[in-house]
Amino acid sequence: MQQQHRIIVLGAGYSGAIAAGRLAKRLRREDVAITLVNAEPDFVERVRMHQLATGQELAPRPFSEMFAGTGVALKYAKVTAVDPDRKHVTVAGADTVAGTGTGAVAGTDGAEELPYDTLVYALGSGWNSQGVPGTAEHAHEISGRPGALRLRERLAGLDAGQQVLVIGGGLTGLEAATEFAEARPDLDIALAVRGGLGDTLSPKGRGHLRKVFGKLGITVHEHTAVTEVTPDHVTTADGTSVPADVTVWTAGFAVHPIVRATTLEVSDTGQIVVDATMRSLSHPDVYAIGDAALVAGPGDKPLRMSCASGVPTAWQAADAIAARLTGTKLPKTALRYFNQCISLGRKEGLIQYVTADDRAVSAALTGRLAAVYKELVCKGAAWGVAHPTLGVPARRRPVVRAEQQPQVTAAAANAEA
Repeated sequence: MQQQHRIIVLGAGYSGAIAAGRLAKRLRREDVAITLVNAEPDFVERVRMHQLATGQELAPRPFSEMFAGTGVALKYAKVTAVDPDRKHVTVAGADTVAGTGTGAVAGTDGAEELPYDTLVYALGSGWNSQGVPGTAEHAHEISGRPGALRLRERLAGLDAGQQVLVIGGGLTGLEAATEFAEARPDLDIALAVRGGLGDTLSPKGRGHLRKVFGKLGITVHEHTAVTEVTPDHVTTADGTSVPADVTVWTAGFAVHPIVRATTLEVSDTGQIVVDATMRSLSHPDVYAIGDAALVAGPGDKPLRMSCASGVPTAWQAADAIAARLTGTKLPKTALRYFNQCISLGRKEGLIQYVTADDRAVSAALTGRLAAVYKELVCKGAAWGVAHPTLGVPARRRPVVRAEQQPQVTAAAANAEA
């Protein structure tokens, strides 16, 4: 009996979960064994963490229901090491709940080694303290559910008039500040940004943003770089002290540090360098998607870390893996942007239309209609994860078995791409 081709997907965020489901649809169960590894048993709607922090309840989305009947094995575990040379992943606290076997080898310290033939790396990113003193000790973050729940408890304990300062003028910071101000109008909400408020938006977008911030009573500290965070204030580059009973840090994301300990080729940001099919330039058996990958978009401009980037990279990687295993033509997924969707509380929104390489154009949708649009986008993204195999054409051609695969060198892989 011939061995199944073992595919391991690390991380079940938007990109990882979609990739696993798409692979399950495109490849036959008798030919491949797909294992999805994730630390938590439920899907986290990362784009809604600011809502969770204000006390809103989010619908549970267990992976056991999402992947029921797909043949995907779910392994709830923390990834502790990746060895792309030996083609093994080490995990801790593993619990396999569904699907086929993984060929895991248990270690004496409770760890398990998972061998693979193809690895899809989708561990994503977390918050980035930017090395600012006091941030790790005193600031809150909303890049994941644990951080959002801690902030939720802290906000719930604040009295009227206490001060909440959000650091960072990106989409996460804008959404957090407005969500907090709408949910808790009794609090003093402020936002500190390095540049101007909404300075990457169109004039119409900036105007609407300022209008909403004014209506919600949010104080904006523009052209303000924070150099230190303390329990009750932050210090700026010019020595100004800005009071803050709670500081929420949203100044960018950083990829999971585990990959830096591997022999994979990574960028200065720690992202895995990939080709147009999301395959590692240094290790052809490894694919990276979502925030973990350094992906060239239109004009060779790197894609930003976002759900909007992660989903199409998942499609591209899954389809490329299926094509290579079935001997069919490599697909090409268009990697481009159409808009930036920003929620400004539950009643207001801003849809900034952009060029393919993410530069704002003059057109923008604002107001209640934009809020509805943004909500539909969030629901659509979650629906795509919850129904990962729907709408994907199945392939019926036999796959190239693991033992039949040629030994591909990095140079040959680059030449093919």
